[in-house]
Amino acid sequence: MAQQPGPNIFDDSWEREIAHGAFAIRGTRVGAAAGCQRIGVCVDELAPGKRNMPYHAHFAIEELLIVLRGRPTLRGPGGERELAAGEVVSLAAGRDGAHQLINNTDTPVRYLMASSSAAADLIEYPDSGKIGARGGSFGAPDSVSYMLAGGEQLGYFDGEDGD
Repeated sequence: MAQQPGPNIFDDSWEREIAHGAFAIRGTRVGAAAGCQRIGVCVDELAPGKRNMPYHAHFAIEELLIVLRGRPTLRGPGGERELAAGEVVSLAAGRDGAHQLINNTDTPVRYLMASSSAAADLIEYPDSGKIGARGGSFGAPDSVSYMLAGGEQLGYFDGEDGD
């Protein structure tokens, strides 16, 4: 029996679209659509003049950025630099891999973002001081996702009954 055709990274149908102020992105989880269970792969399109996501660092996963079309600007711990179509960038787990894409051009940017898999991830947002905590498979009914203020820290036993 012949296998059905998989997703196409140049297709213009999108699974999700996000538009909020300076942020505008649309994307599709092509890895999941192709049957991947342990590798995350998304094709995303970044609108002109917009940013993909708030500047952030994952602590449990590493990502691989592959520019398919356009010239995005990558913001990282060392500053900003413009990328070219075809360029591949590794984004390490931890603060050294913090990143954000910015489209300073007048045409859409299309890229693939591949990621390792982890049962849980902690995401730090340095610009806003937020912390994201996620566990379980993306979209699964038993998964959890929290966005927390990173300011005041609690002690390990705070709020616990001491008896």
